[in-house]
Amino acid sequence: MPRILLGLGGNLGDRASTMRAAIAGLTRFLNVSAVSPVYETAPMYLKDQPAFLNLALTAETDMAPASLLAAVKYLEQRLGRVPGVRYGPRPIDIDILLFGLTIETADDLTIPHPRMAERGFVLVPAADVAGDWVHPVLGRTIGDMLASLASTADVVPYRDQALAMAATG
Repeated sequence: MPRILLGLGGNLGDRASTMRAAIAGLTRFLNVSAVSPVYETAPMYLKDQPAFLNLALTAETDMAPASLLAAVKYLEQRLGRVPGVRYGPRPIDIDILLFGLTIETADDLTIPHPRMAERGFVLVPAADVAGDWVHPVLGRTIGDMLASLASTADVVPYRDQALAMAATG
């Protein structure tokens, strides 16, 4: 079964509860192997919105990438996600960052995630659970990509350690 890396984030509603529900929902169709600590992060592209909670998780699946995307999008909808402004506020966003060594470009799915190498809010939690995983296009580990970022000062451990412990346990 391919090993996958997902990034989760959200900044609307009860962020902690939504993250817990997202992790629980993902365990229904993935063999989750590790969940990172939770981080609070500043918005990156559209600045005038609430701070995000972000985490990463690794899992194994026998699903094809398109089937995984459909399952993830359905879970997002169940958790209150509705179409909105790109990079805008949302209760939950679940991104497929890596799917084994798969390289795929389709209208609705690009693997590896095309912007993961520029995002501290993705790389900091991803390095916690998959720091030695190699990006199949860039040929660099997640840890190396993280080390090359100018700053991750806006990615801070989330103050609610109960959520962080629930996420990592």
